[in-house]
Amino acid sequence: MAEKRDYYEVLGVSKSASAEELKKAYRKLAKQYHPDLHPDDKECEAKFKEVNEAYEVLSNADKRAKYDQFGHAAFDSSMGGGGEAGGFGGFSGFGDMGDIFESFFGGFGGGSRRSSNPNAPRRGHDIETNIVLEFMEACKGKKDAKIKITHMESCPECSGSGAAPGTSHTTCSQCRGTGTVTAQQRTPFGVMQTQRACPKCGGKGKTIETPCKKCSGAGRVRVTEEKSVDIPAGINDGQTLRVPGGGDAGTNGGPSGDLMLNITVRPDPIFERDGYDVWTDIPITFTQAALGDEIIVPTIDGKVKYTVPAGTQTGTVFRLREKGIKHCQRSGRGDHYVKVNVEIPKNLTKEQEKLLREFDKSLEKKNYAKRESFFDKLKEKFKQ
Repeated sequence: MAEKRDYYEVLGVSKSASAEELKKAYRKLAKQYHPDLHPDDKECEAKFKEVNEAYEVLSNADKRAKYDQFGHAAFDSSMGGGGEAGGFGGFSGFGDMGDIFESFFGGFGGGSRRSSNPNAPRRGHDIETNIVLEFMEACKGKKDAKIKITHMESCPECSGSGAAPGTSHTTCSQCRGTGTVTAQQRTPFGVMQTQRACPKCGGKGKTIETPCKKCSGAGRVRVTEEKSVDIPAGINDGQTLRVPGGGDAGTNGGPSGDLMLNITVRPDPIFERDGYDVWTDIPITFTQAALGDEIIVPTIDGKVKYTVPAGTQTGTVFRLREKGIKHCQRSGRGDHYVKVNVEIPKNLTKEQEKLLREFDKSLEKKNYAKRESFFDKLKEKFKQ
């Protein structure tokens, strides 16, 4: 088996990277290697999984601290790591040192680090994933869009209790259900008495004699499943859609976290988006520009007719009001802008060239107002 790369190296960040820097790096790489953008590309699929694994650990403060101290061994039970469920074997000295400092700075009583109730309901972590949409799907929205997520859910075997079916928790024999134990330590100031979380039950006051085989007593299991989400109309590339309750299951009866869905929108060959406005470039002929004509304009709602006035110049922009994209958070829509470009004919025949030259000779100064104005200004500028 190939050796795992350092998680910080995988995300391309330093070990001092902030949570925001981690998230930014993750989103960039997840978007780069997303399987929907690289179908049947095993290498990209592997990199995508590697990026997700790295971010899952480094985005969690507790997991990141363990990883920084013990590396990949922190999550490898075969190497003595405790993973999510346990501690790190004989490395208890760090906890002792922490308690000494705690007693010096006001922690003489119960120990401030363990003041919260370990049996209180805890909300599950938020998770992130990506979805790739077509341009029209982003404009119009998409019902029941299918995404695949990996998250923690309550163990179906033990209903989240962690105890094997037919069994239950028992009162911890070491702390007798209090969740804390008292320790005495000799310091330069005398003997100090501190309280810390019970090492046997982890501060819960209860233990599982017969752990559930499916979740190994954790009460949650990691699953990969397909989920349906509704994409609202008007969502844009780079936005994040929050799906309440779509993240990791909570513990002790706590609510689930949310699913953060990062949106990628494929570019369209005809339409270009600017906020909630849509732009389209349409070529017209010389004759259409000179004489005016009714043209067909494609919009996100279908084709509409528009009359180009006589004498239209190339680069002229027309606006179709409220033919753009629906606003996400409020009523109303953007506009559709049509930029016309006059296409100069090529590959003329001799007869066509002759006719065009005759036509040009028939024109007068008044037919080229801009041209005449330019040369008048030029003469004025360089006159002696």
